[in-house]
Amino acid sequence: MDASSAKRALHPYWPRDLVIPSYVENDRSMSEILGFLFSVSGVFLLVTWLITGTTGRLGMWRRLAMCWFAVCGFIHSVIEGWFSLYHNSLPGDQSFLSQLWKEYSKGDSRYVIADNFTVCMETVTACLWGPFSFWAVYSFLTNKPYRFVLQLIISLGQLYGAVLYFFTEHRDGYAHSELGHPVYFWFYFVFMNVLWIVIPLALIMDAWRQLSAAQTHTDTSKTQKNKKH
Repeated sequence: MDASSAKRALHPYWPRDLVIPSYVENDRSMSEILGFLFSVSGVFLLVTWLITGTTGRLGMWRRLAMCWFAVCGFIHSVIEGWFSLYHNSLPGDQSFLSQLWKEYSKGDSRYVIADNFTVCMETVTACLWGPFSFWAVYSFLTNKPYRFVLQLIISLGQLYGAVLYFFTEHRDGYAHSELGHPVYFWFYFVFMNVLWIVIPLALIMDAWRQLSAAQTHTDTSKTQKNKKH
């Protein structure tokens, strides 16, 4: 490796010839960053689980779905919201959430270079699916008639974003990560994102069944009413 190549590679990201002149190495460890993410997510999950248990009318799976939406609200609004606001200054910033994104970028360097797709996708996610996720929790707690419509809209948006996320990187030949790395590729890039395919798919099917049942009931009621007349 010549001197210019060595200078270009003074960062942990792929491809190795990526130029990030403003990059400053994290002073927080991986364990600190992941510990924060999973601890706060765990608090949202636990609090939501406890609150939903007070209603007495929600089953286990419905309560777990609400926990999912609460955690999504936190991740979309706070974590992804931070990226949406500060993506341009991310490489040199040492704020905790910026360091979180620099750590995650070891699995997908598109974030540390403010790739157009990731900025647009995360901005939409932060502005729409974050607030909508909290709204979904509220709608189920208060038994709003539109609750499954919200579930369907949010889950479709999450699924669409995740499919585009993987597909655009696939078309790039997985150039923005160390392909096959057990942590950076399989855990950061694959596992932490495939959740937004598997769980939304299950929630879409659930909303489909609930809304279809409601429409069937409405149609049946109308038919019976017309027969009486």
